Amino acid sequence: MEEPSLTSDQSPQVEHSGIHKDGNEDARISELDGHHGRKEFVAPAVGMEFESYEDAYNYYNCYAKEVGFRVRVKNSWFKRNSREKYGAVLCCSSQGFKRIKDVNRLRKDTRTGCPAMIRMRLMDSQRWRVLEVSLEHNHLLGSKIYKSMKKMNGGAKRKIQLSSDAEDRTINLYRALVIDAGGSVATDASAKKVRIIPDHRNHLNLKKGDSQAIYNYLCRMQLTNPNFYYSMDLNDDGRLRNMIWVDARSRAACAFFGDVICFDNSYLSNKYEIPLVAFVGINHHGQSVLLGCGLLAGETTESYTWLFRAWLSCMSGRSPQTIITDRCRHLQAAITEVLPKSQHRFGLSYIMKKVPEKLGGLRNYDAIKKAFNKAVYETLKVIEFDSAWGFMIQRFGIGDHEWLRSLFEDRGQWAPVYLKDTFFAGMSAMGRGEKLNPFFDKYVHKQTPLKEFLDKYELALQKKHKEEASADIESRNSSPTLKTRCSFELQLSKVFTREIFTKFQFEVEEMYSCFSTTQFQVDGPLVIFLVKERIVSEGNRREIREYEVLYNRTAGEVRCICSCFNFYGYLCRHALCVLNFNGVEEIPSRYVLSRWKKDYKRLYVPDHETDIVDGSERVRWFNQLYKSALQVVEEGVISLDHYKAALQAFEESLSRVHETVREEKHE
Repeated sequence: MEEPSLTSDQSPQVEHSGIHKDGNEDARISELDGHHGRKEFVAPAVGMEFESYEDAYNYYNCYAKEVGFRVRVKNSWFKRNSREKYGAVLCCSSQGFKRIKDVNRLRKDTRTGCPAMIRMRLMDSQRWRVLEVSLEHNHLLGSKIYKSMKKMNGGAKRKIQLSSDAEDRTINLYRALVIDAGGSVATDASAKKVRIIPDHRNHLNLKKGDSQAIYNYLCRMQLTNPNFYYSMDLNDDGRLRNMIWVDARSRAACAFFGDVICFDNSYLSNKYEIPLVAFVGINHHGQSVLLGCGLLAGETTESYTWLFRAWLSCMSGRSPQTIITDRCRHLQAAITEVLPKSQHRFGLSYIMKKVPEKLGGLRNYDAIKKAFNKAVYETLKVIEFDSAWGFMIQRFGIGDHEWLRSLFEDRGQWAPVYLKDTFFAGMSAMGRGEKLNPFFDKYVHKQTPLKEFLDKYELALQKKHKEEASADIESRNSSPTLKTRCSFELQLSKVFTREIFTKFQFEVEEMYSCFSTTQFQVDGPLVIFLVKERIVSEGNRREIREYEVLYNRTAGEVRCICSCFNFYGYLCRHALCVLNFNGVEEIPSRYVLSRWKKDYKRLYVPDHETDIVDGSERVRWFNQLYKSALQVVEEGVISLDHYKAALQAFEESLSRVHETVREEKHE
């Protein structure tokens, strides 16, 4: 480990690009007094993060300029070998006292021992985080103080001269939330408002009162939500363009259920009053769980790229295995850049929802829709899908239809027959009639204003949390009724949550509609079985369908052509028939996913070694302890007895930690 060295530092200038806030912060959004023209900036707070040291210095310098004091660098820490700066203390220029030998000098003494300062450090995420703050001054503050300057080389001085635009952007950063839709800020009571035609793709179209609503919400969350995170993106005029926020529960949920996510931009793309986007996962009960929210100025690659980067940073850099979105070239470009390791798929339900709009004007629409559905839902192999699609195009003479043409080109990202190697954890909506419901369904309508949404947001989350807690209690305290004598049913009834087991139980029951299981092809330990099933197709027609199931006797692997396991996370009736045919009495552990188990959230320890951005051990410890404590809190509010037990557990744990500390001191 490199030893640090202590040295003084000069004061650089920089272009400031944005602000990130994370954790317990006493953040104050800027407010303007129309009569006096007084500007109050966001005060420094523990947990503020900046992209670079220069960003942090420039912010504190601009804050100081408006408050009325000058800044100097008290200390800087560098790694001994690389000379890379990793820590600094910025303080008021009145900090400390004049040395004894300088007392008789004629220059006016401005040192008063002022305690105002910020201490910051470079984190493993390569962002600078504020670790300590003192806001109090023990001297009068000037109304305007010129910018702090120190000795620096010519290049740095030229940078200062060229950085006025950067400083303006920095100042505007903290004014962002007070600029309403008109685009003007009144710094004088008699100032005239200038009508500006806004480019809403470059900034949020905030209505009167929206700024205050956002401010109130963020302040409330930071006071009541210890691990709350938000980040803002501002344009060159300092106006709010995009923002993201993730509460503590969502951050914890992502560690458990961040393997498959759905990015819902339907409110934005359908031009709702509120340009809302949401990251949604699915929990161990099959319920939707919120993993983050955002407001975007428009559907642009730049906005989506910023949003995904901010969300990924908040989630410790762990990319989802699969991300499901609407079909959008801007989203596709952003995900390719920010989440290259994730499998990006288009939600089938989004595409099917657009069929009436895109094809409704065609002659023979009903017949075309029927052929379209047949190709999508009733084909099991790629060659069958391509053939059915080609037949539809040729029969109805719609080869020049642009939407169908582009849809076929993208079939590898939405057609079920092409996605059998993609894990969806139940968010696939691959069955006829299945769909992905918006997380805020019934809470947000076309004309819902932002202020109303922020109130409904908390109500929606409370309802979802209550539903999850109720499902947890039901799964742990009751045993489902078995409907067959199948050993598979008994096995999973003991481990799966009630909702997921009910879905699996249906597959066990439907084994009895599969009346024939025969070997079709043998290649050493690999055997392909044909399973025949009686099904009821469209129009209540009864027919027999054959499903190919690959079975590896040696490895205990089983895979059905219907791909139920990858789509829904549990084995299908056809695979179960093959296991049963081969005398297997217990489903192999690889097909009993931990994410569906009753005790999953209590026993699961996230893998922090994969794609971690912030590798600090203390950060990892904090995150894991926080998630573990949150589970106790969630169950502790169920009843008075739960509360007393949880409180006692916390007190006992704290006592044990204190005891460990005492033992370490005596060693």
